[in-house]
Amino acid sequence: MSTIESDRGKAMGKVNHRVAVAGGLLLLCALLGLVAVHRFVAAEGEREMQQWQVRLGIVAASRAQAVREWKDGQFAALSGLADNLSLQLYLTELSLSGGQSSAVTDQSAQAEYLSNLLIVTAEQSGFSEPAQGAGVQANVKRVGVAGLALLNRDGEILVATPGMPVLDSRLHDFVRGSKLGSRGILDLYAGPSGQPTIAFLQPIFALQGENLPADQVGAILAVRMVADDLFQRLEQPGEILKSGQTYLVRKSSATVEYLSPLQDGTPPLKRTLALDTGQLAAAGLLERTGGFGVFSNYQGAEVLATSRGIQGLPWVLIRSVDRTEALAASDRRQSTLLIGLWLVIAVVTATIIAVWRHGSSMRVAAAAENLEKSNTQLQTVSNFLRVVTDSQPTAFAAVDGQGQIMFANSKAGEEAGMLASDLVGKTLLGAMGADRTEQLERANKQVVEKGQPMTEWRVENRAEGRRVVKSDHIPLKSKGQDVSGVLMILEDITDLVDERERRARILRELVQTCVAVVDRRDPFSAHHSARVAEVASAIAHAMHMDEAGVETCDIAGALMNLGKVAVPQEVLTKSSKLTDAELAMVRESVLTSADLIQGVEFDGPVAETIRQIQEHWDGSGQPAGLAAEEILLTARVVAVANAFVGMVSARAYRPGMTFDDAAKALMSGTGTAFDTRPVSSLLNYLDIEGGRERWAHFGYPPESEQH
Repeated sequence: MSTIESDRGKAMGKVNHRVAVAGGLLLLCALLGLVAVHRFVAAEGEREMQQWQVRLGIVAASRAQAVREWKDGQFAALSGLADNLSLQLYLTELSLSGGQSSAVTDQSAQAEYLSNLLIVTAEQSGFSEPAQGAGVQANVKRVGVAGLALLNRDGEILVATPGMPVLDSRLHDFVRGSKLGSRGILDLYAGPSGQPTIAFLQPIFALQGENLPADQVGAILAVRMVADDLFQRLEQPGEILKSGQTYLVRKSSATVEYLSPLQDGTPPLKRTLALDTGQLAAAGLLERTGGFGVFSNYQGAEVLATSRGIQGLPWVLIRSVDRTEALAASDRRQSTLLIGLWLVIAVVTATIIAVWRHGSSMRVAAAAENLEKSNTQLQTVSNFLRVVTDSQPTAFAAVDGQGQIMFANSKAGEEAGMLASDLVGKTLLGAMGADRTEQLERANKQVVEKGQPMTEWRVENRAEGRRVVKSDHIPLKSKGQDVSGVLMILEDITDLVDERERRARILRELVQTCVAVVDRRDPFSAHHSARVAEVASAIAHAMHMDEAGVETCDIAGALMNLGKVAVPQEVLTKSSKLTDAELAMVRESVLTSADLIQGVEFDGPVAETIRQIQEHWDGSGQPAGLAAEEILLTARVVAVANAFVGMVSARAYRPGMTFDDAAKALMSGTGTAFDTRPVSSLLNYLDIEGGRERWAHFGYPPESEQH
């Protein structure tokens, strides 16, 4: 009755487990609903971010276009000046005269005209700024900060506007480093007055030239301070964002340099930050021009930002807005939506739980009644199984996934030294001890993981002697596909193993006796069969053949010459060359060997292996003309071993080949007489696994072996 009560408790526990599972499923549904809500809200946020990406991108593109137009406008003014015919004529004559200004027609008048032309152009195009410095004393020279200069082909100033800066090392290197025939830009730098300054170089080509680098006769150097005429172009017309700003940056070694005025009042060229500053918008967007994302700005505030490159300049334009200002309305809307959906899910979940609890109580009562009936049936079946298994001479035991015994017959109890009923509920370790449990538990674990039955054999050393046990492990599956336990069937096969070993021992002794008979009749080939068997076994092991294959090669090699008992002894002991008839008789003896052992039962195809030893890989052998894979692998192995032993073994009438010569002979026969694999395995064994040392005695003459 205790077992029935226990089963009833387990059954009720299963019902409660199902109730708990159902409750868990309801909770899982609620959690999935919350996840879905969060994903929906996240998708809304993603759509809002995409809209801001478009808005910021439009502004960034328009401001970048304005900056490009400013740059192009500077070159347009310089290009118009460079196309002036008088200027081209003057520089062309100067170039043709080798730089001698005295050779230029009406040089003084032309120089004065060009000076006035530069001054007018500078004032009209913005390349003119008031000279900096106090003008108190007439002999104190004021500092030039902007202007235009006409350069000859060698980069020397011919004419310049009054405010033109001196040609310092920076400007000099810029002029010298510019490529002939090409425009150049000296990027923003702090000029003599400390203000952001930029320089342009416009080539001038000879009159009637083809505008090739060789036609350049001079250049216009233009220097100007960068101020509102550029920076105002960064402002978006009709700006409504308080935190919206557009600024220019460039990469300078390992830092980001801010080129334009910043919203916090920082003047241009007065702020630099390290490129590896965490989440810095300027650093990230310099590396990924045209990108968009959430970054930190130069003040550490979280912003949405995008960037655009400026063609022809190493500048990147960044457009940003504070994340708080951009997404404040969206965040409020998403929070409201999230809270509302949470409340809806909570109400629906509570309603479902109430209905489910009412239905569960009714199901539990009905399940309890059904379980009572099922338990009675289960007890009847269990008693029947015990009667059936107790009548068997083998031990039966079933364990669950945790290794606890669920069922055991009387033989299993006898093995454990206790009653079968006492085994139920115990672990294998507690019932059978550590020595016997380790291998069983390992096998059970593999069966549970793979879901496939397996069989193992183990040897137990007991006080009464050796005991060999075969254990079958069969997975027990529930209604689904999961393995819920393992049925173990333990069978004592000691007598069977002992009988097999005795039979194998007798068979080996018989084989050795047969080999000895052949050796006595053929003294010239003494030990040949034993050596072939030894070499064939080594090759089979090197090829990782199974135990039956290795044994077949061994026995076939030992018995292949058994048929020589039918060959006249005078033929076997003949030292001169054999006649064709005698040679055919010796070859036929191999088939006689196969016929003699045809009725003997071996674990492998020994007789058929011997019958196929003289077959060749290319089909030219005998007796059946088999080829390639048609020939048994064991026969291919013994054929190589037989050839090797025959070549390296010394005879009374000739010495044996060296191992190297034999190896060459075998290799030359691969693909025709021999299979490549056993030949390669033999050579590998010789060179790597000590075969040369092990078989060195094969080359000793027969008489030396007898001493």
